[in-house]
Amino acid sequence: MHPQATIHNVEQGSDEWHAARNGLLTASEVRLILTPTLKVANNEKTRAHVWELAAQRISGYTEPTYIGDDMLRGYVDEVKARDAYNDHYAPVEELGFITRDIGGCIMGYSPDGAGMFDNFGIECKSRRQKYQIEVITTNEVPQDHMLQLQSGLLVTGWDYIDYISYSGGLPMWVIRQEPIAEYQYAIANAAIAFEKQVQEKIAKYRERIGAADIVIETERERPDTEVYFE
Repeated sequence: MHPQATIHNVEQGSDEWHAARNGLLTASEVRLILTPTLKVANNEKTRAHVWELAAQRISGYTEPTYIGDDMLRGYVDEVKARDAYNDHYAPVEELGFITRDIGGCIMGYSPDGAGMFDNFGIECKSRRQKYQIEVITTNEVPQDHMLQLQSGLLVTGWDYIDYISYSGGLPMWVIRQEPIAEYQYAIANAAIAFEKQVQEKIAKYRERIGAADIVIETERERPDTEVYFE
């Protein structure tokens, strides 16, 4: 583990976990700020995420997102994949949330497991069968997951992350991903630029509130049931 990384002992999906990651750029969201060609993104999704994290920091609240069938299957498959890895590769343990300051941007990562005796982690992905066949045939980490893995490596300082692709009825496939300097540099630069934008939005919001003649405070009405996913 990188000496500057901080482990938060919280259960993933819990209120404490959501509080720990509130307003932070996480590894799974780096795809919103960096293109597959490692250029800093500046599009509608990027701008929406700037506003999202600014709102989370201002309100201290993370709005719920409701889970679909693919996500539900993913939760079940993650446990199966971690157990299979533990039995056939190396012992791993669950970790809640890891953060590290990257040039003033606090980045977070929620791994699916960490090596109990060595400096590595695992990332489990539940895949539809067509994608599982593709991963096995190409033996390559899908591009849409590469940024998450490299961000996780940047946050943790691990030697590698084993990418586990799981699809019930087909062989589980494991691909080792080590840090790639080009990715690490691009991710760090994009994170720093993104953090600057978030802070600018927060400063502007506070300026507007401070200059307003009337500010009517409201109370949040939380739904009876809230379901989140990362």
